[in-house]
Amino acid sequence: MKLKNIVATAALTSLITVSGASVNTFTQSHGTQAVAMQVMSKQNNKDATGLTTSQKIDTLTKHKGQFGSGDELRRYFFGDLEPISVQPGGAGMVVNLYNKANNTTFAYCATYDVVVAIKQGRITAFNPSEVK
Repeated sequence: MKLKNIVATAALTSLITVSGASVNTFTQSHGTQAVAMQVMSKQNNKDATGLTTSQKIDTLTKHKGQFGSGDELRRYFFGDLEPISVQPGGAGMVVNLYNKANNTTFAYCATYDVVVAIKQGRITAFNPSEVK
């Protein structure tokens, strides 16, 4: 009976050791792939959209005032926009959103979900003619 217990204990110990090693190997290789992908993305200055920051801003400038440009702004700069001021314009009020990473301010009208103005720098108030 004691021999069965010893064999069972040895079998369980080896099984746990082998499975622990495979989990470690999997997580390490998965982490290495993620780091490699981040490095490649930073080298190209492109993200999941495949556009550089300047291409994103150029696209938003072309689509300024058009339906869907607000959605485009959120997609391009998700989590990177900081509201810095509110001013009259658009269909009521316009929120000025600053992106520190590229030093650009976007004027956004939430009523129509459109970007109405874009400028380099931290702009707290655009000219009223720019955000009408």
